[in-house]
Amino acid sequence: MTVAIDRATGKRRGDRAPRPGLGQRLKHSYQKHWYAYAMIAPVAVVLGVIVLYPLGYGFYLTLTDADSLNSARTIGVNEIEATYKFIGIDNYAEILWGETAYDRFWSHFIWTIVWTAACVALHYGIGLGLALLLNQKLRGRTFYRLILILPWAVPTFVTVFGWRFMLADAGIINSGLDLLGLPTPAWLEDSFWQRFAAIMVNTWCGVPFMMVSLLGGLQSIDSSLYEAAEMDGASAWQRFRHVTLPGLRSVSSTVVLLGIIWTFNQFAIIFLLFGNTAPDAQILVTWAYQLGFGQQPREFAESAAYGMLLLAILIVFTSFYRRWLNRNDQQLAI
Repeated sequence: MTVAIDRATGKRRGDRAPRPGLGQRLKHSYQKHWYAYAMIAPVAVVLGVIVLYPLGYGFYLTLTDADSLNSARTIGVNEIEATYKFIGIDNYAEILWGETAYDRFWSHFIWTIVWTAACVALHYGIGLGLALLLNQKLRGRTFYRLILILPWAVPTFVTVFGWRFMLADAGIINSGLDLLGLPTPAWLEDSFWQRFAAIMVNTWCGVPFMMVSLLGGLQSIDSSLYEAAEMDGASAWQRFRHVTLPGLRSVSSTVVLLGIIWTFNQFAIIFLLFGNTAPDAQILVTWAYQLGFGQQPREFAESAAYGMLLLAILIVFTSFYRRWLNRNDQQLAI
């Protein structure tokens, strides 16, 4: 066997050059892509200031016993230094396994899961139904689209305050039910009806986004697929099941994931609808706000720990969700 050797370098041809070190690779990357680094530098700095620093500081607070009594503060001309102490993971242990863990965390966690599942299911089901209707050739279809997207265009606080007036004891909803001889629920006082009202208002606010997204997905499906299915004798249900749903798969997976994340962290609707008057209707994010800013003393460390747990739950869910979608896509490809 002969080995070719480069006379200039004395090295055998075909040998791999040694991989440069990390410093050399970074230097080469900077020299080659310096313009791109210069363009993204402002964005990286802004994200670091408004996202990474608060996130890191919040995680640090979870490892302390910080509250409004031992944190640094200024009273008049007097500056009081912080006196809180490092306590490790005691806050997490107290939240998850403490004596009041069920009342302060698990009950709100279960309700948050129910709230998220119910709202996203209603968003998708009603949004898909409206999208299918608006995808048909209807007279005045543009006007219907404009009317149905209004709940999404109107600011959330305006929508929620309008619902508060309608759900009041003497509001239009109870007045209409009383006129029909039906029971008039205490929408804003009874625990069950508070939760029902919260789901109803969030559904009203969230359906337009789902409808618009799914309508765009429907319009991207090749109409020849429906024509071929109809020629093969497929019923309306079979066309919906074997053409529409697979055609909406990519759009549905994205909007459902976004809907779950947004609904899981939906602070505005429950807070504006009930404030601090509905403890049983508080989801985790509003309960964390209540601990950190709605009581005395304000529990900064415990509230921050709730935030970290929320972030961890969403990261774990998102990773499993994407893995499940990828596995299903691989099975369909086979």
